Amino acid sequence: MNRPNFVFILADDLGWNDLGVEGSTFYESPNIDRIAHEGMRFTQGYAACQVCSPSRASILTGKTPPKHGITDWIGALTGEAWRENDRFNKLLPPEYEHSLRPDEITFAEALRQSGYRTFFAGKWHLGAAGSDPEDFGFEINKGGWEVGSPNGGYFAPWVNPKLESGPDGESLPIRLAQETAAFINQQETEPFLAYLSFYSVHGPLETSQDRWEKFRIKAEKQEPPQNRFVFDRTLPVRQIQDCPIYAGMIEAMDDAVGIVLNALEANNLSENTVVIFTSDNGGVSSGDSFSSSMLPLRGGKGRQWEGGIREPFYVRYPEQIAQGQLCDVPVSGIDFYPTILELAGVPIPQKQDVDGVSLVQLLMGQTDTAVSTRDLYWHYPHYGNQGGEPSSIIRSGDWKLIHYYENGRDELYNLKNDPGEQFDVSQSESQITKQLRGKLNEWLKNSGAKFPTPDPKYDPQKEAAYLHQLENELMPLLEDVHAEYLDPNWQPDDDWWGSQVIYD
Repeated sequence: MNRPNFVFILADDLGWNDLGVEGSTFYESPNIDRIAHEGMRFTQGYAACQVCSPSRASILTGKTPPKHGITDWIGALTGEAWRENDRFNKLLPPEYEHSLRPDEITFAEALRQSGYRTFFAGKWHLGAAGSDPEDFGFEINKGGWEVGSPNGGYFAPWVNPKLESGPDGESLPIRLAQETAAFINQQETEPFLAYLSFYSVHGPLETSQDRWEKFRIKAEKQEPPQNRFVFDRTLPVRQIQDCPIYAGMIEAMDDAVGIVLNALEANNLSENTVVIFTSDNGGVSSGDSFSSSMLPLRGGKGRQWEGGIREPFYVRYPEQIAQGQLCDVPVSGIDFYPTILELAGVPIPQKQDVDGVSLVQLLMGQTDTAVSTRDLYWHYPHYGNQGGEPSSIIRSGDWKLIHYYENGRDELYNLKNDPGEQFDVSQSESQITKQLRGKLNEWLKNSGAKFPTPDPKYDPQKEAAYLHQLENELMPLLEDVHAEYLDPNWQPDDDWWGSQVIYD
């Protein structure tokens, strides 16, 4: 059997609407778009969570976050320690696992045990020493350790015990792609898994001067916005794509993807290699760097609406998957595990309780009723740094119900008629609300989900004052800062521009 190779490319904080193939007219992503055009693009692909660590764990284990226990980004405060953030919230978030459990069997381990060579490059953020990529099936690790953002930034010198820093100004995404390409170049007879997990486009916002200038000029040609931000419940939310720094970061990552695709072609490996591209959560429209807009979807990273969980979700396999296919079936990051193992002809380990389902029939252009009719679930009992609220979600057909833990309310949206989630129909569709809430409750019970608890020191006046400050002081400041990015005389911090070198 000529077993396929796998190149799994995972972006960080890249939203559904951050790519040209998904409709962005400002960002440029020809290499990533090419993966979508040359394989199958899932138009309703989802991350397993609206923040990074839970989603990343779900991809590798095939489990939903309540099952593997990592329900927030590793490092987020919980319990009474949450008060240290001075956000004055009503609830105290529950505890969560701070690393992958040792008994989890990743799909990398399953492939390696079946004769695959395995390689990891980039962001890990799934535990400290003892819970590194090397502990979960990856023979080679270039850059994966406990941190969630690039220490030292996106240009050398950086600080990473798993990736030697390059010459001053070297681009981190390009370096990670070159390491991946070097691994591919060394493969001869054995099948392989190359897992390229970019730190891009997570903050800090940094790009090279030429890319900033290119997209600054492009932004100037767009219709100038009256306001870049609106206030949606808990934070300002970006409404337009015109940040030249963020656009430069997307382009750099796209160039890096091109390096990997070129390596496959140079080694005559494209036909028999499955290339997967996705992201770990929605784009950053609020909180962090406030860098992008997910419109027409509502919200972004950390939030419970579609902008926080809808993702690019592409699979290319020229030997088996016809080019240019679209699939509208809702799918999730938990599905990569059984899909990859089925394509490799490797059984799911008996000790691994996988929640995802194989997408192979869909990839081959066939109908799979079991996949297309199932419900999808999310559980995030925390407060997001980006304004997300403790909640759980069920997606059932065109319906999406969000249950909130602060006050027990439900929101119900029909995503076919209202993809932007502007019209809560929970009252007018009370029977559907009741039915979906029952399904959600049952799933939470069976998943062993943990829940937030009331904070006995909660002061609603302090919370109201905090939100008032965000809307009336932070939002005007953001308008000024993001307008300045387009000023021809704008200058970044002293520790970057970088990456002016020409690379192969």
